Amino acid sequence: MEGGEKEYRLGLFQKYLTVWVMLGILTGIMLGRMIPGVAEELAAIQVAQVNLPIAVLLFAMMFPIMLQIDFSQVSNVVKAPRPVLLTLFINWGIKPFTMFATAWLFFQVVWAPYLDPALANEFMAGMILLGIAPCTAMVLVFSYLARGAMGLTLVLVAINSLTMLVLYAPLGNFLLDAGGLPIPFWTIFLSVMLYVGVSLVAGYFTRTHLIRKRGIEWYEGRFLKNMGTISMAALLLTLVYLFMLQGDVILENPLYVAMIALPLTLHILLIFGVGIALSKAFKLRYEEAAPTSLIGTSNHFEVAIATAVMLFGVSSGAALATVVGVLIEVPVMLVLVTILLRRRAMFNYRGGVSE
Repeated sequence: MEGGEKEYRLGLFQKYLTVWVMLGILTGIMLGRMIPGVAEELAAIQVAQVNLPIAVLLFAMMFPIMLQIDFSQVSNVVKAPRPVLLTLFINWGIKPFTMFATAWLFFQVVWAPYLDPALANEFMAGMILLGIAPCTAMVLVFSYLARGAMGLTLVLVAINSLTMLVLYAPLGNFLLDAGGLPIPFWTIFLSVMLYVGVSLVAGYFTRTHLIRKRGIEWYEGRFLKNMGTISMAALLLTLVYLFMLQGDVILENPLYVAMIALPLTLHILLIFGVGIALSKAFKLRYEEAAPTSLIGTSNHFEVAIATAVMLFGVSSGAALATVVGVLIEVPVMLVLVTILLRRRAMFNYRGGVSE
């Protein structure tokens, strides 16, 4: 890699994430049938309406992700303001509203004759929660595979994580209310603080302390080596738990997954197209355009799952919709990476602005 940037590769869990997710779903459904009542007993373990097993699993998902973010690079935004500002505009000025429109179109119009209205509303809510949760640590891998600027990608990931703390709750409150699913602002805010804020603060201080004590080479070469695997394993255990409760719904109505997957896939393609078009309009270099277009299409599904579970429950349609987001993201994002690599020539501008 040029400039000594860190090399990101798909590990076993990341490369075959869709396969693992499907296995997790099947395992959860089977366990739900074989030992009915266990998931309900686990769901009853609560403190202040927070399910403790879910809280532990979700922290195990989020904490390793936060450990990988170098927030010191946020200061580099002044060196490349256009891609950062463009990403913020796409993620917070366009994506939440196009996701809302897509969810409303499919679950209030297209699929409305085939769904119970309450369930359609929950599916719509799950899509909205995905739409306001841009970017995951996985985008570092996708940007690397697309030969994007990794320093810029790190900056975008860090800024989006910080911005999410401020904008997720008010946008979620506004869009859910507009969709006829009013949720108190403070409920969403506390959910974000619990599952994003706590892990972000813990990740920041852990990273700072260990780098100061052991050095950056040990931290990145040794400590972070298995963090991604821990996060993915926690995600899969969460899916097993969720589908122990969701299994009967899926078995009785397998088309639910397809009904959710279609609009989510179409929306990913829409935002990717918007990102490419705006990157060209602003004459970004390819290395800037790749992460700018990919980061808006990727969803922070860990946050969306956590919020859906807290707001609507582990067996809700909203939780199911966010899980389907995990199922389709990796294969669709890998297709988009291939498209970017094949269309690099689109960003060859006169005068040497881009290679």
